[in-house]
Amino acid sequence: MRNTNTSVKIDGIDKKILRYLMDDARTPILEIARNIGISGAAIHQRLRKLEKSGLLSGSKFIINPKVLGYTTMAYIGIFLDKAMSNPKAVKELEKIPEVLECHYTTGNWSILIKVLCKDNEHLMHVLNKRIQQIEGVSRTETFISLNQQLDRQIQI
Repeated sequence: MRNTNTSVKIDGIDKKILRYLMDDARTPILEIARNIGISGAAIHQRLRKLEKSGLLSGSKFIINPKVLGYTTMAYIGIFLDKAMSNPKAVKELEKIPEVLECHYTTGNWSILIKVLCKDNEHLMHVLNKRIQQIEGVSRTETFISLNQQLDRQIQI
């Protein structure tokens, strides 16, 4: 994501288009056009403009990890021995497929990661054999998510 100080201006029609697509990205453009009362070509033009502005960064299918047997979600705070270890640690974390997110943070930890594992035993293996073996990692603090209660995007 680009870090800019300028925000994108969107009007009411843009907001309506975005709400339809955020609800279901596979909604046909012509269906959205009929519901909003403008042409399909106008919707395409607006979407191209929003993509070009950087507001839209594509669409994706969401995989339900539980169907594949992944039931343990955890957040792990990583303490590094020194700040200079960060780039190398992140490079090593990228190699671990169970790591879904990695954040450089303020506070006690240097890095906060989100991991998805099949079960607690799998999580323990990832922690002990992969994450804690990374050079520069002095210790970790793990929080297991019992239930994700909210999952949403910013409101438009």
